[in-house]
Parts: sequence; C-alpha cells; structure tokens
Amino acid sequence: MRLRFPVLWLALVCMWLVLAGTITIGQTLLGMLAASAAVWGLRTLGVSRASPPRLLPALRLAALVTIDVSRSNLEVAALVLRPKARRHRAGFVDIPLKLRDPAGLAVLACIITATPGTSWAGYDARSGVLTMHVLELVDDETAIGVIQTRYERPLLEIFE
Repeated sequence: MRLRFPVLWLALVCMWLVLAGTITIGQTLLGMLAASAAVWGLRTLGVSRASPPRLLPALRLAALVTIDVSRSNLEVAALVLRPKARRHRAGFVDIPLKLRDPAGLAVLACIITATPGTSWAGYDARSGVLTMHVLELVDDETAIGVIQTRYERPLLEIFE
C-alpha cells in the first residue's frame, strides 16, 4: 500500500511524539498508527492530493497570522480585564470571498477561529459569502478589508 500523504503522515507522527514528550518505540508505533488512521480518513473522505502549496507565501501568511493572533490575544485580554474600555459593538459581518478552494477555505476558517475575538459563523458556497462574528466590530468595511487583504489574498496566491 502506497502512502498517499507522506509529508502529512510524517508531520503527524512527529507531532504525536512532541505531544507525548518522549520518543520510545511504543509511542512511535502508536503515533504511526494514529497518523495512518488520519491519512486513511482523508482518503476515505475523498480528499485529493493537491499540488504542494507555494512555500514562501505560506511562510509569510504564517508569520502574519502569528502576529495577528498574539496582538488579538492582548486586545481581548484587555477587554476582559477592563470591560468599560470597550469602544465598539460586537456583531456579525458578511464577507464576499473569491476563494473557493476547500483547503484554502479550511485554512481561512482555522485562522479566523484561532484569532481571539473572531469566529467563523457560516459560509454560503453558492454565493461565496462568509459570515463572521467579531467581538469588537469597528465597521463592516474594516472587517471585510482585513479578511480580504490580510488573509484571502495570500490564500488565493497559495491555493489557487
């Protein structure tokens, strides 16, 4: 049997060993089994082997997301610790997306969900509209601009 996603499989085994905090034969075999099950699950779901994403734009996006998540953590912590400092309302915003690649949309969902103060509330595949909840919504246009320029544009470069 040929391994369909060898890089993913290896990354999952390594992640298993890091999370286990030890490198033993038993943990290695268990990690290999878990990684094999995950890769098999992707195959059963019909996930096709995509062309490898473009590395440099992916690294730039990862750095940007790391900075944004860190900054957002501080902002949300300040809101929690000083609720009277809140300047804007929470709300939902509809964001039209050009991105249609399922892997790209999944990464965008992870970015939005991992960023404190925002959450992915829904997506209409026919119209390509993402509904997002924002804790500190300045205005709709600002939220739309942030998603489209900071995240969607690099994801289009990476996945499409």
